[in-house]
Amino acid sequence: MKIEVLFPEMCNLFGDLKSMDYLALCLPEAEFIRTSYSTEPLFVTESPSLIYMGPMSENAQEKVIQKLMPYRERLAELIENGSPFFFTGNAVEILGHYIEKDDGSRLAALDILPIWAKRDMMHRHNSKFVGQYEGNTIVGFKSQFTMAYTDTDIYPLFTVEKGIGLNEKLKYEGIRKNNFFGTYVQGPLLVLNPEFTKNLLTIMGLSNPTLAFEKEVSDAYLALLQDFKDKG
Repeated sequence: MKIEVLFPEMCNLFGDLKSMDYLALCLPEAEFIRTSYSTEPLFVTESPSLIYMGPMSENAQEKVIQKLMPYRERLAELIENGSPFFFTGNAVEILGHYIEKDDGSRLAALDILPIWAKRDMMHRHNSKFVGQYEGNTIVGFKSQFTMAYTDTDIYPLFTVEKGIGLNEKLKYEGIRKNNFFGTYVQGPLLVLNPEFTKNLLTIMGLSNPTLAFEKEVSDAYLALLQDFKDKG
């Protein structure tokens, strides 16, 4: 099993790379390929068991789009064929139509997924999040300068119980197409949500996944969920 972590030297905000550190504890036999910006991604020639990319700065977004644009068709093919992806924070915007900057200009993205984003660099949104995913409650945090928009509702990932969705008017958060998972919810998400992590491991091909420190992460999840509910 190979797991590709894209550009960890750039896509590493909010501690979300810890999701991959935790996954490595859950999968001690797996090979983690941490692809630097200066090298060709593994997915160009292989089909990894998971492709991960985390949140990044706005300047890094522009560089990552430039880096991945030559591989746009390959990424679209992998998503269409059901390869597992996990993109967190503003990484999901890389695959949308475009990113609108504060001055109204548009940064063209890879145009694979039916979303676009709008930046507001004078106002960072921070909130707690509680939502539903296939019968399981998801908890996490959001911290972002952008809101995402879509002209279709066929790809929702989480339904919102507390907090906001892709934007303040939508009641669903994130986007899922086949086995592509993209969400602004951070945490790190895989550490905070053990059942979601098990589901992702199943999609990656494990028939009966077990988690590292399963009792501890389950207890922490229940405590955080109760805390979120107690505080309204």
